[in-house]
Amino acid sequence: MSWPDRLHRPYPEATYDGAAGEASAWLRSGDRPPDVTYPSGVTCEYLATGDRTRGRFGLYRWTFGEGESGPDPHFHRTISEQFYVLSGQVRLFDGRGWVTAGAGDFLYVPEGGVHGFRGADGAQMLLMFAPGGPREDYFETLARGGPEAHERAAFMERHDTWWV
Repeated sequence: MSWPDRLHRPYPEATYDGAAGEASAWLRSGDRPPDVTYPSGVTCEYLATGDRTRGRFGLYRWTFGEGESGPDPHFHRTISEQFYVLSGQVRLFDGRGWVTAGAGDFLYVPEGGVHGFRGADGAQMLLMFAPGGPREDYFETLARGGPEAHERAAFMERHDTWWV
């Protein structure tokens, strides 16, 4: 009898070859302040950056400010993006239209998938990128109000963000 691939696919190749395991876990305390705060009151916490995960993924907690904010529809060529709503309501663009997501809702966007998000009133979500590209400079530069207009296209290209 043959089993369906999706249920019995093999694990990836081993990336650790030690015999006994090691103490290599790290903890980001929940009471640590946000890493980035936007003028609008939006905050971003770097839970697991691509640097910390050896490029496997980047995970961020996004908390919206009082007023609605978020990017218009765009896509990425090299990274997938995942959204998991923790609290409140977040409007997500799934490539076809805007849907309202609440706590526990999840959206997966593969490379090339058009997406966007909007939220307000302190709604929170997790953003995950895979592989773990260097999104921190992107978040920090936008929080400072940059880049300059003449540098914007190059900045977006460097950060794999393509507007539609």
